[in-house]
Amino acid sequence: MQVLKKQNWFHEDGFPIVVERRDPQKPFGLHSHEFSEIVIITGGKGEHITGEDSYEIGTGDTFVIGPMRPHDYLNMDQLRLINVLFDATELPMTFSDLQLLPGYHALFTLEPDWRKRHGFNSRLQLSPPKLVQAIGLIDQLDQELTDRRPGFGVIATTTLLQLVTFLARCYSQSRNPQSKSLLRIAEAISLIERHYADPLTLDELVEISGMSRRNFLRAFESTMGCPPIAYLIRLRVRQACKLLAQSEKSITEIAMLVGFSDSNYFSRQFKTLTGSSPRDYRNNHLR
Repeated sequence: MQVLKKQNWFHEDGFPIVVERRDPQKPFGLHSHEFSEIVIITGGKGEHITGEDSYEIGTGDTFVIGPMRPHDYLNMDQLRLINVLFDATELPMTFSDLQLLPGYHALFTLEPDWRKRHGFNSRLQLSPPKLVQAIGLIDQLDQELTDRRPGFGVIATTTLLQLVTFLARCYSQSRNPQSKSLLRIAEAISLIERHYADPLTLDELVEISGMSRRNFLRAFESTMGCPPIAYLIRLRVRQACKLLAQSEKSITEIAMLVGFSDSNYFSRQFKTLTGSSPRDYRNNHLR
């Protein structure tokens, strides 16, 4: 299987966003890539395949292909689409604020992992007016990437973030039962991101998800790679790293600010996750 390399698809200057228009999409072969890809079907129909499964797609369907996920298209009937390629790890601005949007978690994290279980029924389906809006943002992005005038990187990045935010909001408005079930899990993730410093409990997260405790734990861990409380602790430690590097607050103050009520417990968790004590981390990273 072919793996598409970043250096072969991104501009020679290394800027990590590309717009690829397929009008029409032609046979390509099963492949994966080292970057992420937003796919928006702008016309026609066909089948999206993953090497294991096949799903019918049509105008307005919008989904995300993460790095190293095999896919291709078959049985194309005037299938037209736009691919927005990006490498989030190389963007000059972060997606951090998007972590607060349930639709972002649902579309970019949960739906790709749940695609097989939901038979692709949890994909985003844009209405004609929403599709026009999405294409308008992509046209702006494409123009910046084509002209490459001074400052294009800032405008291109912010336009991509606008597109991602727009699609996340659209997903949050979905009435599809499968999409709504993903949004319930995404609401729990979003709550953790927004209120990581508060004394959150597993029971609260389970209640928000609308799932049984057992199903929520299984779904969360299979998607996020760790249990909910472990995810919360990692987020608190990540926020503590920022404060240790950017402020002169005491370690105890920082522990309290990010949600730890016991500074000794904070120090143990910090060292487990980072490999160093909070004090050593500060000495090595304080600006």
